[in-house]
Amino acid sequence: MTAPTRGILYPARLPTFTRLPPPPAVAELVRWFWVPQWDLDPGRTSRQHVVAYPACNLVVEPGDGTPFAALAGPTTRRSHRDITGRGWAVGALLRPAAVPALTDDPGALRDAYVRVDAPDLVAAVSAAMSTTATGTTAAGTTAAGTAQVPAEGVRRAVEEFARWLAARVPEVPAEARLANAVADLLDGDPSVLRLEDAASRLGISVRTLQRLARRHVGLPPAAMVRRRRLQEAAERLRTDPGTDLAALAAELGYADHAHLTRDFRAVLGTAPSEYRREHPAPGAP
Repeated sequence: MTAPTRGILYPARLPTFTRLPPPPAVAELVRWFWVPQWDLDPGRTSRQHVVAYPACNLVVEPGDGTPFAALAGPTTRRSHRDITGRGWAVGALLRPAAVPALTDDPGALRDAYVRVDAPDLVAAVSAAMSTTATGTTAAGTTAAGTAQVPAEGVRRAVEEFARWLAARVPEVPAEARLANAVADLLDGDPSVLRLEDAASRLGISVRTLQRLARRHVGLPPAAMVRRRRLQEAAERLRTDPGTDLAALAAELGYADHAHLTRDFRAVLGTAPSEYRREHPAPGAP
């Protein structure tokens, strides 16, 4: 099972965060729904750093009093967002099958966050998230006395989101299912390190593998494999700071420690050793 904090570089800085599985009707369209909520003291800012999954996200958020929906394209490097005041977002980590219904070219959305015209979705999700309950805990992580959307409101928001997506993509074609299989394999099987191995496992050509990734994800399949390895490297260094870097590089399929460091620095903006120092073992000075 995927660790809840995989891809989140500094989990201790997270606001209230709920992750919900997709309803059966959209299981082929959404990997999971994610709902952060926050209520920060005036003047305080919390910066959230992420090395995102190689996928698109569809998000609804309240904005500055005018809710909107936006499509976040696949990223090529770590990203961050500064949150202030009180707010929330309801997002769907999209599976490849959902993407063509929202954009003709996900590659053109790399590292972008673009508003989309989806008034029905925005209205339904915003209505579900409009009620608050002081001191109520959504997913058991809310600080006492903080106004938060209760768990029932979050659940209804996800249901409305799923209903909108199911209407947008009433049928999933065979090619889209194959694109899902590509993403599942590249992201979920650590033994897959070469595109030829992935193509063979799926019974397709490397060229078809590349075409499916371009059309349904917006990143080359090699970049998808690299993202999984870097997420795993960051997770390991954060949870087990004593990990030997050379051994970790070999385990993740890198030729050596230097290659891991190069990729880590290029995408996360810091070296593995520096990232590890930011997450000392419990009890360390």
